[in-house]
Amino acid sequence: MNQTPQYSGSCFCGSVKFTVTGTPKLMGYCHCESCRKWSAGPINAFTLWDPEALSITQGEDNISSFNKTANSTRKWCSLCGGHIFSEHPEMKMVDVYAASIPELNFEPAVHVFYAETVLPIKDGLPKMKDLPAEAGGSGETLAE
Repeated sequence: MNQTPQYSGSCFCGSVKFTVTGTPKLMGYCHCESCRKWSAGPINAFTLWDPEALSITQGEDNISSFNKTANSTRKWCSLCGGHIFSEHPEMKMVDVYAASIPELNFEPAVHVFYAETVLPIKDGLPKMKDLPAEAGGSGETLAE
């Protein structure tokens, strides 16, 4: 019998806990300026899931949110400030930050918004100028 995988995660302090069930639709690295500023790093490791795959199991009342644009609603723990996930309504996906799911074997498949990179990476993965066409981007790839 096949069991659907389920992974547990949490914010930095552990007050907010969640599970994601199934497998991510896509895993990779985002180089956009918004993700860089949000993560305070040169890139952000993402895992995209169907929204119904995410379930908050503890501390939902400790989750705060912010919309810089209509493209995403960023969520974090109001107690520790730990980033948890971003909702992407236009894509109908939720990005659960890879670092917050320690049990998940992170297997990146793509770099997105590579035109904005501040940290060039030569790893053989496709480098998208912005987003894949099926996610509303140009679908254009760039050289490493």
